[in-house]
Amino acid sequence: MSVEKINLHEKLARFDDHFSPKVIAELNGQMVKLVKFQGPFVWHRHDAEDEAFLVLEGRFCMELRDREVWLEAGEMLVVPRGVEHRPNAPEPVAVMLFEPAATLNTGNVHGERTVARLDRI
Repeated sequence: MSVEKINLHEKLARFDDHFSPKVIAELNGQMVKLVKFQGPFVWHRHDAEDEAFLVLEGRFCMELRDREVWLEAGEMLVVPRGVEHRPNAPEPVAVMLFEPAATLNTGNVHGERTVARLDRI
């Protein structure tokens, strides 16, 4: 097993597609992912997993059923398991996700934005 540093700028430069998380690392059963997106995602929840969002570039709104939370570059939010949410970015945004390896990007919803098999970069 090797120990290698990860350059986030280099990893982000390797893809442009939106709403398609890319795995960049794994630790203790968790995946570290990068995702880019613009516009609204789908309303969903993760019944068994918490999900952490760290904004690297840009800003977005995490819509919750009872409020909205705006996140700027350098800010982070943990959405607890079972909480329905929808990321929505008026401008392009780059986000790092921390979540269990079994977490499906659309949680309890299956549709055109569901990514069952993640690319590793």
